[in-house]
Amino acid sequence: MQKRAVNPTPWMQHFNMNHAIEVKGQERTVYFSGQTASAPDGSALHPGDLVAQFKAAWDCLKAALAGADMQPTNVVRMNIYTTDVALFMERAEEMIPVFAADGVQPVCTLLGVSALYDPALMIEIEATAVA
Repeated sequence: MQKRAVNPTPWMQHFNMNHAIEVKGQERTVYFSGQTASAPDGSALHPGDLVAQFKAAWDCLKAALAGADMQPTNVVRMNIYTTDVALFMERAEEMIPVFAADGVQPVCTLLGVSALYDPALMIEIEATAVA
């Protein structure tokens, strides 16, 4: 499988993301539902701490990737849903290294939402991975 980043302008690279990714020769595509900072019983972890919730949601996504026999580097797209876009942008520099350390440089959409399934949750990460 080959991945090629497409970046007509450099601004997204500051966030360790790409405008587009061309993928050739993949055999599998896996679509992951939104991952949150949730305990096994579904209750929210780290209420009020966006960065800790991001890290916990990323760990949940990595576990789901492993369950699909994939690695974080297989992620080509992320949709990030947050209840506080301004806070996300203010704290982005703390969250980018979380996925960058795993070699992930996806295309990404950040979406502001009024609420997630638990009012204590502030972030949800949805992903697409190819192998």
